[in-house]
Order: sequence, then structure tokens, then C-alpha cells
Amino acid sequence: MHGVGEALPQEPTRPLLSARTQRAQKVSDAGGVTSSAPRGAKPAQTPCFTGRVLERIRKRILGGSDGNEQLTAIVATLLLALLAAEGATLLNMRSLLTVHAFVGVLLIPVVAVKLGSTGWRMLRYYLGADEYVRRGPPHLLLRAIVAPLVVASTIVLFGSGVGLLVLGQREGALVGLHKASFLVWFGATTVHVLTRIFRLPRAIRLPSPGLALRLGIVGASLVTGLALATVSLPAVDQLQDSVSAHVGVDSL
Repeated sequence: MHGVGEALPQEPTRPLLSARTQRAQKVSDAGGVTSSAPRGAKPAQTPCFTGRVLERIRKRILGGSDGNEQLTAIVATLLLALLAAEGATLLNMRSLLTVHAFVGVLLIPVVAVKLGSTGWRMLRYYLGADEYVRRGPPHLLLRAIVAPLVVASTIVLFGSGVGLLVLGQREGALVGLHKASFLVWFGATTVHVLTRIFRLPRAIRLPSPGLALRLGIVGASLVTGLALATVSLPAVDQLQDSVSAHVGVDSL
């Protein structure tokens, strides 16, 4: 027992806490977790069930970023073969103009698939899709200089080629534009190919779902190109005859 004049022991006093701090402390004492997010920040929202299901279906069908890389590699391999054939016609353009124009028209849908697959990758990256962001962008030089030159020169090259075929021109400003765009395209595409060609075998063998769909897309572009080239044969033959007649006159 304590004496009459003896002071009773007191518990250590705790500083006064605000109501919000007291509630947070109770949650912490009960085993809860308090958030350190700044005031006014919204909690992270998880995708809804339907969104998750649609994302899984999309990835199973299209293969996600791996599928995009594989599609780009497959169509790039086909383009290398077709462009080699197109380049061979430059050795004797006057006699091989028909082949040159035929292969050029055939290339249009295949090139469109290639531009679409690479454009989709960059779009998904800049929109912040996780799997594309994790892969990262191409090198700054390729992304800022080479890629825009390849895309712009490709559009001008094929556009001017189609214009020459439709108008039946063999000289003039459009011919000059076609030749100039080829020089730009050849330089930019050479740099692009040299930085990518050694990655093609690995990209083609990626174990990604949807391979049959990707092969179907590339096959459909090739069939479409063959159909367009066949339809353009009368105009191609007319242009070839015009060039042959012009050469015959010049040789007299």
C-alpha cells in the first residue's frame, strides 16, 4: 500500500492526436495497412472482369507484342525476297520494265502490312501498353531519323510509281520524283535492314499464339498483290511498248 502522502504512479502521457491520425493508428494496430498516397490521389483501379477477359482473348489470338514482332519478321523476310527481284530488274530497265512494274504493284499490299505492324508497335508503345513499354523503343537515331525517312520515301516511291503507270509517263517531273525517292528509300532502308536482319530468325521462331493468323495475313497480302499486279498488266504492257518504241526511234 502507498502512503497517504505518496504520489500514485502515472502512465506516460501520449500526445494529443487528431481524429484522422487516431483512426489510422487504430487500423494499423488492428493489422491493417495505411496508404501513404498523397492527399487527393485516386486509388489504383484494377481492370474489370470483362476487360481482363477481352485482353486475354486478344492476346491469345494476336499474340501480343511477341505476335507483333513475329508478324513483322515474317513479312520482312518476304519483302527481302521480293525487293531482291525488283532490284534485279534495274540492271536492264528497258527490257525488264514489265517485270519491274509487275513486282512493284505486287509489293504494295505486302509493304502496307509491314508499315501497319511497325506502326502498331509504336502506337501501342506511346499509348503506354505495358508489354510494349517493357520492350522499349528502337534506338533514338532509328526512331527519329531512319524510320520517318523509310516511311516517307516508301509512300512517295510507290505512289509515284503507280502514278507513272496510270498516266503512262516515261519522262518528266514524276519520273524525276520516282528516281529521287528511290535514292532516299534505298539509303534509309539499307540502314534499317542492317540493324534488323540478324534478329529475324529469332523473331520468326517466337513461341507466340496466333501463328496461323499471321501467316494468313501475310499470305492474303501476297495474293492481293498478285491480283493487283495482274489487273495492271495492260497498263504495264502499254508502258513497255511506249518505251520500246521510243528506244527504236532513238536507235535509228
